[in-house]
Amino acid sequence: QVQLVESGGGLVQPGGSLRLSCVASGFPFSRYTMNWYRQAPGKERELVAAITRAGGTTDYADFVKGRFTISRDNAKNTVYLQMNSLKPEDTAIYYCSARRVGEYYWGQGTQVTVSS
Repeated sequence: QVQLVESGGGLVQPGGSLRLSCVASGFPFSRYTMNWYRQAPGKERELVAAITRAGGTTDYADFVKGRFTISRDNAKNTVYLQMNSLKPEDTAIYYCSARRVGEYYWGQGTQVTVSS
């Protein structure tokens, strides 16, 4: 079965860093674009970052450019989100997703809380 297992979330102070990981199984990982989304209470889910199959192209939301970096290791079926210079407004549940034409898979999400 398809699984996306996330880890790395937690509580961090403003200005701190976290690295999220998402380990995939049950599908041909290298054939899928990988994405990180987030959703804060009372707000719509929004795209944070995306990376193409071989990792050659990345896209970022304006609110994380220069602070977050998405990467993938196809040999490990893993996508990462390195988050630096975290702000309180980054507090949200972060979701890993996989996408190809006509198909979407989602992880359970991991909580990131940025607070002093």
